[in-house]
Amino acid sequence: MSWKSSKSSTLRPLPETVTVGLIRKPHGVRGQVVVEVFSDVQGRFAVNAEVGLVLANGQRRRGRIAQVSLDGSVARVRFEGVADRDAAEQLRGALLEVDREGVPPAPKGSYYFFELVGCRCVDGTQGELGRVERVLEDGGGLLLEVKGESRTLLVPFVQAFLRQIDVQAGRIDVDLPEGLVETCASES
Repeated sequence: MSWKSSKSSTLRPLPETVTVGLIRKPHGVRGQVVVEVFSDVQGRFAVNAEVGLVLANGQRRRGRIAQVSLDGSVARVRFEGVADRDAAEQLRGALLEVDREGVPPAPKGSYYFFELVGCRCVDGTQGELGRVERVLEDGGGLLLEVKGESRTLLVPFVQAFLRQIDVQAGRIDVDLPEGLVETCASES
């Protein structure tokens, strides 16, 4: 799909790091962990690749992959210095991050989730809807979870509703069908 994208003189700061995975749990007794993979970049989870680890308690550290086995969106990973189940348990819930500069540009007309999160969402009729909090995959397509002052709205991220996307300015302009906001909004 391609959407109309504009260039803006007002640039918003994008995050310095991008989350590429989540450690779900230990695997076995030799320090491996199960990682839910959020990246489709080849080599992202390769032996000797380095990632940032944001532990569940907020601490940050670097991790070098010593061993990896990929199966679709799940990987079994062992990091250098993590030799047993107890050490692997300490990593449960950690986010895996890479520097944004290490992320290749998105193909023309497509966007990374981290580029959309934080964007203002504006409807041609309803006006300001709120900011994108998350991008959800529900099996039927992508949804933008847009949080306004008094409601949360799930906006289908489909070409038919999108007028313009300017991730640098942090704005997504949409033309939603009549009644969609009232039907899909939940009070917060």
